[in-house]
Amino acid sequence: MAAMASAGGIQAFCGFKPLTGTTRRGSRTRVQVARPQPQTTTAVATPQTKTKKEEPKRSKVEIIKENSDFLRHPLIEELATEASFISEDAAQLYKFHGGYQQDDREKRSFGAGKFYQFMMRTKQPAGTVPNKLYLIMDDLADSHGNGTLRLTTRQTYQLHGILKTDLKATFRAVITNMGSTLGACGDINRNVMASPAPYSPVSRPEYKIAQDLAKDIGDLLAPQSGAYYDVWLDGEQVLTVEKPEVVEARNDNRFGTNYVGSPEPIYGTQFLPRKFKVGVTVPGDNHIDFLTNDVGICVIMKNGEHVGYNVYAGGGMGRSHRNDDTFARLATPLGYVDKADIFYAVKAICVAQRDYGRRDDRKQSRLKYLIHEWGIEKFKAVTEQYMGKQFGALRDLPPFEMPTYHGWNDQGDGKMWYGVHVVNGRLRGDAKKALRAVIERYELPVRLTANQDLLLTDIDPAWMADITATLTAGGVEDPSTLDPIDALSIACPALPLCGLAITEAERGLPDINKRLRATMTKVGLPKDETVLIRMTGCPNGCARPYMAELGFVGDGPSSYQIWLGGTANLLTLAKPYQDKVKGTDIETFFEPIFAGFAAGKNGTERFGDWVNRVGFESIKKAQSEYVPGAVAVSAVAAPAAAIAAPAPAPVAPVTATESVARLPRVMIERDAFEALQAYAEANNTTLTQAASDAIRKLK
Repeated sequence: MAAMASAGGIQAFCGFKPLTGTTRRGSRTRVQVARPQPQTTTAVATPQTKTKKEEPKRSKVEIIKENSDFLRHPLIEELATEASFISEDAAQLYKFHGGYQQDDREKRSFGAGKFYQFMMRTKQPAGTVPNKLYLIMDDLADSHGNGTLRLTTRQTYQLHGILKTDLKATFRAVITNMGSTLGACGDINRNVMASPAPYSPVSRPEYKIAQDLAKDIGDLLAPQSGAYYDVWLDGEQVLTVEKPEVVEARNDNRFGTNYVGSPEPIYGTQFLPRKFKVGVTVPGDNHIDFLTNDVGICVIMKNGEHVGYNVYAGGGMGRSHRNDDTFARLATPLGYVDKADIFYAVKAICVAQRDYGRRDDRKQSRLKYLIHEWGIEKFKAVTEQYMGKQFGALRDLPPFEMPTYHGWNDQGDGKMWYGVHVVNGRLRGDAKKALRAVIERYELPVRLTANQDLLLTDIDPAWMADITATLTAGGVEDPSTLDPIDALSIACPALPLCGLAITEAERGLPDINKRLRATMTKVGLPKDETVLIRMTGCPNGCARPYMAELGFVGDGPSSYQIWLGGTANLLTLAKPYQDKVKGTDIETFFEPIFAGFAAGKNGTERFGDWVNRVGFESIKKAQSEYVPGAVAVSAVAAPAAAIAAPAPAPVAPVTATESVARLPRVMIERDAFEALQAYAEANNTTLTQAASDAIRKLK
């Protein structure tokens, strides 16, 4: 099918016919289709009134892209001016090149206006960072940035605080030292994520397959016009190496996917309607939240051999407060493809979004809204037309979990890796220096994780003691001593640099984590109780708070919308529980909830699973009936020995209120409770049994 732009695209779609009996799965229908030099791509999915046909509207950004000569102008001209900032049009184009123009709100001076600076974001497929690039980024942070390195939730670097006068030198340094920023932001394919664990291809081949595919998809969907080098290197080209099969898939136009004669064969003059994200994982490992991507891919192995991939589409986190037409969504299964077809499948999904994603309303332009509007079967049929092949049935997968990769781990090739926890992804001070020292001393490559952490890889076992000692001296915390809440939590940068931030996230979460832990301890939860917590300063969801067991989403100054019910395996969306919870009210708000959890959890049941089992209505009721300062004997967690095995599942659903009230509730003074707790631990019994024994002695 030749899916032309605008009205042509609509006509082509209305007349398409699904692949039928003459095309078998496993074969390709060869149809030569020549897509001409790109026409203006308008909002082909824009709703039209029945009474009057109107030319579809386009957002301002669409006009900027169309007039930019493939992302060159006016960015080139604006970078040459003496102003400390660039125009809004140029700032939109700068996103595609890998960054945002920002204003440090805390450095504004009276009467001087905004304090402009720039953020640069790299692209690191699968989070892989060569040793040389790590050292350059570390240097640039000190010489051209604000002295810190930021590790993102999509396995990339962010360098903050770059002044306009240093921009071209900063980009040149990255580009000429094995790095790239092209497409790190903007309406384009972003950094392709993959499970970053550096297992050897012999011991765990699926990891290397996923990581290689991430790089190859990044190459497949990379811009081709050369504008990147015109802007940052004054036209000087840098040699890049791509696999022949990647080039072949990009140039393939048998099914009308390409713009013939265009410098951008896939993107055309206007690129995509909105950002496009891809994540690749392996069976059982959901470290990257793979279903939150526009395209989620899982490697499929059979009897130790790589055979293909399960493919999912339509995930995304971004939403807006008080706009129910925007929402977080998990990707929907499309089906299975053989390994030789994965480039064509990804390209087909991208092209379907390019031609049918809305271009009039940027809040409705992500792929998830197209799939929500059409339904998955219609989207699948259109994608199959572009691919020239049908998807097969999904292959079975084992249960997923979310590993952190912290601490010392065996790569399976005689080498080790060490997972370093980085608090909310911000490397600074002595810890930054210590990491630099060991990475430089042993010439270590690095992996960036989706949890804002860092993996030191290819470590000879003989180096382990020195690396541990150096990092400890630099204040890098041993992962084995981390509070489980801190080990899992992530946050976006938010204030003061992000223009969308409503309140704190990165700077606010560490203190809130401590207060939450204190509150959990107060109601009797053990110190190793794990809750997956994420925080963002606005509803755009960069730290994926809608997947957390407990998510904080900024909705006002020092105020958060609370989301509950995500699960530890990152396969369930949380739901909005309460708006406008002030930072000063954290303890009073969460104490009743954690008390109900302590009383009602089944054995080792996680917080998110408990929330989903008992439901919001029951939790809110228990919250409203809670008596602050009093301790319910039945509401305190039993000693570890008593809860090692999960309790049998109830025959009928049990609400939070019912579970708290399974035994009569008795309020006692704090000192009496502490004495009871000490007695129970000393006698290896439960609090319930200890209390019962004490009361019977009163007879």
